[in-house]
Formats: sequence, C-alpha cells, structure tokens
Amino acid sequence: MERTLIIIKPDAVQRGLCGDILGRFERRGLRIIGMKFMQISKDLAERHYAVHEGKPFHAGLIEYIISSPVAVIALEGTDAVAAARVTIGATNPSAAAAGTIRGDLALEVGFNLVHGSDSVENGREEVNRFFAAEELQHWTRAIDRWIFE
Repeated sequence: MERTLIIIKPDAVQRGLCGDILGRFERRGLRIIGMKFMQISKDLAERHYAVHEGKPFHAGLIEYIISSPVAVIALEGTDAVAAARVTIGATNPSAAAAGTIRGDLALEVGFNLVHGSDSVENGREEVNRFFAAEELQHWTRAIDRWIFE
C-alpha cells in the first residue's frame, strides 16, 4: 500500500469544491487515513515547496497556499500516488483530460485546485510533514476486499 498527500488548495476551498474533490478520490477506491482542515503556516509552506525555491513563482506560490484554509488528506491504496495523479489531471488545466479534477473544474495553472504527491518517496515525506503518526488511522473498510487484490 502506498500513501499520498492531497491538499485541496485555497481556490477549491473558496469555491466550495472540497466534497466533490474528496469524493473523486474515494470513488476511485483510495482510503482516507488522515484528514484535517487547516491554515498552513508560512514556515510549513516554505518547507513543503522548498523544491521550488529560487524559481520565479516560488514567492507567489507561498502566498497563495497560506491565503486561505486548505483541506489536507492522507490517502492509502494500491499505486496510490499514480492513481491520485491521474484523478487530479495535468498541472495545466487546459491540458488536463475531461473527467479529471483539473480538466473538469479548473481553468488556470495558478488556481489548479489540488496538490498531489508526485512520487512514492514524496508521498511518504509529505504525509509525515503534515500528519503526526497518531493522526493517521490504520483501518480496513468493509469494501476493501472488493477494491484491493
């Protein structure tokens, strides 16, 4: 089982899309193991987006992610990182396929609604950055036997 971090970003929260976005991951079969509604601090945002430090969009990205509360979700499942990224769609919403979150609900790269971990290693690191071990639930859904082989 892989883990991935999803952040429902400020634009999605402000537009009232949290339920729709979360539902897409659940319908896909991914299991929620942690979830919270929070205001990301500037320090946490800078650690999370450190990979983009020095790029021209870095400062704007930090200001954007701390501008409003976000929903942070830890998901688990078979190939969770790839499954979540396909569900999210391409970074540029105009290139995202219909049926994806970004393809159906977004128009701008700067307001692309959701973050998803981009690798298995980053999924582990990001989940640990946003959740303490005791905040994660280890459980089995009744339907898991119909989803996971």
